[in-house]
Amino acid sequence: MSLIIIGTVAFDAIETPFGKTDKIVGGAATYAGLAASYFYNKVKIVAVVGDDFHKEDIETFEQHGIDTEGLQIKAGEKSFFWSGKYHNDMNSRDTLVTDLNVLADFDPVIPENYQDCEYLMLGNLTPQVQQTVIKRLKNRPKLIVMDTMNFWMDIAMDDLLETIKLVDVLTINDAEARQLSGEYSLVKAAKKILTMGPKYLIIKKGEHGALLFDENQIFSAPALPLAEVFDPTGAGDTFAGGFIGYMAKVGTVNFNNMKNAIIYGSALASFCVEKFGTEKILNLQEEDIAERVKEFVNLSSFTI
Repeated sequence: MSLIIIGTVAFDAIETPFGKTDKIVGGAATYAGLAASYFYNKVKIVAVVGDDFHKEDIETFEQHGIDTEGLQIKAGEKSFFWSGKYHNDMNSRDTLVTDLNVLADFDPVIPENYQDCEYLMLGNLTPQVQQTVIKRLKNRPKLIVMDTMNFWMDIAMDDLLETIKLVDVLTINDAEARQLSGEYSLVKAAKKILTMGPKYLIIKKGEHGALLFDENQIFSAPALPLAEVFDPTGAGDTFAGGFIGYMAKVGTVNFNNMKNAIIYGSALASFCVEKFGTEKILNLQEEDIAERVKEFVNLSSFTI
């Protein structure tokens, strides 16, 4: 049984108050795939790149045990490219360049050996592409997690709502939860969104942690206070990859396991922001992750 991650594999150029990069490898599937690989050994990605994507970058996936058969390489075309500049508070940014390139007409191909998919992570892409992936799987996965953003709420709300009906877990940030629901209170927003189809909702709150909701329960996960945040790019995708990777590892879908998965996802995301791009999450050790998870536990552990 495998875990499929669909999303972008791309190039980013990033500027923050701590420095700037030239083109580096990024994309939702990149961050999520690397994070998931620390927990599960059957991670497979579905994405598209141009022939400007280097062989050694593909080998990085394979070194993490990630199956790249579903990574299309378009000859004579360029990979998706995004450039952005973060403000001093690191919570807001300006997009400088967005070149869709191969992503403009991305048609996801599901290889035959991906049809054993038991866990599916739908990274942030058009809702129509996300739907296509679900429909091209012969059997419905045990768990489908979907990430999306306000952009699709602005331009493709009908498609988005149709896709949300098909998934088990929706993960969005607090502003997106308010926009999608029309409610300011996140508790009211969650109740409304859960009537749209998903059984679980994760609301990410950046430096303030994350909330997990189902029909009857709420779990609040802390964020780890870090002395230095170099680059927030990809943190949400790293979180999502760690979350579904942990769920695939434990193999049982329930609220308690999702609480733990959120902590593990948060731990991976806390590493991600400490360096530019994927640098910090490329070579983590098991003990690094265990120690970071212990810090999360200590943050919110108390006795009354």
